[in-house]
Amino acid sequence: MVEQSKRGYLVLADISGYTSFLASVELEHAHEILADLLEVIVDKFKSILTISKLEGDAVFAYVLESKIPRGEALLELIESTYVAFRQRRDSSNRATTCTCRACQSMPSLELKFFVHHGNFIVQRIAGIRELVGSDVNLAHRLMKNHITEHTNWTAYALFTKDAMNSMGLILEDVHDQTESYEHLGDIETVTVNLIPRFDAIVASQKFHLTEGDADFSLSHEYELSQSELWQMVTSTEIFTAIWNNKTIWHAVKRPGGRNGVGAVNHCMHGDKRLARYTIVDWQPFDYFTSYLLGAFNSYEMYEIKPIANSFNRSILSYHLKLDSSIPRWIVRLYGKITMSIFFKNLEKYIADLRRPTFQPEAD
Repeated sequence: MVEQSKRGYLVLADISGYTSFLASVELEHAHEILADLLEVIVDKFKSILTISKLEGDAVFAYVLESKIPRGEALLELIESTYVAFRQRRDSSNRATTCTCRACQSMPSLELKFFVHHGNFIVQRIAGIRELVGSDVNLAHRLMKNHITEHTNWTAYALFTKDAMNSMGLILEDVHDQTESYEHLGDIETVTVNLIPRFDAIVASQKFHLTEGDADFSLSHEYELSQSELWQMVTSTEIFTAIWNNKTIWHAVKRPGGRNGVGAVNHCMHGDKRLARYTIVDWQPFDYFTSYLLGAFNSYEMYEIKPIANSFNRSILSYHLKLDSSIPRWIVRLYGKITMSIFFKNLEKYIADLRRPTFQPEAD
């Protein structure tokens, strides 16, 4: 059987400093440390990506482009993976009492990501699944680059222009560079420095509402993974579709070219603006909180929690807290009616996506 070519994203996460780390420290502790850090990467990747294989100091994974309706989610996954890596590395370093060179050298380990968008074939031979194709080769060749010597960045996410264009992102504060590879030619790349992103994410103000904090709350369970549901509730296009195009959502401000704290969305009905939503807390893939200026001022939060022991089921919760003098009973009634419609429409939207389309028989 001939395997069909697929199209999607190819992602490599590489723990830099691995070779010199092993060459100069005790092997037993070094392998324990690296295995622990690789496990952190794999656990984060699995929420969206399919793990292809472990390659010593690196994790190679892929995802079909149809699984990433909101391209920015891939960048958010990379950043959240880096945050988890740094936190595990640093907490392990603080907790250890071992004075061996392996344990004392943990802070020298860093993480880099390489992302390309292209074609590949998933080849199965003797029960082993292997990705093949020129784009797979290119994704691996990206690991040999000149980013650090031009920028001094030690932790970064490098995207080919093909990947960035497919994700639909035009980012600020990035490094554009052309890399040349034998037989592949010149490859345009866009690189994000992860260290200031880590600092910003860790330092960001948290505005998390619980059911006890809120004036109104509503939850519903869906047959979607946490990452799939996150992509839906953070996309203005999908929000518009869920409301059957009767309420139009516009992204009007994206600091640095991306979603997150400070981003602004408008909700429109016809040519009338109903509300302005400013994001005040952004925690992919767990929750986000917005400040609403509209018929009444309020904070609203969408939170997603995966259901234990279920890869593709999650609970979406909506919490609203008033910041105005409108009577609470009016808001609770409005919230119950509006959000019940939203949750019902979202369930229908998901069902429509999964409805099989007609496929004509091959000649």
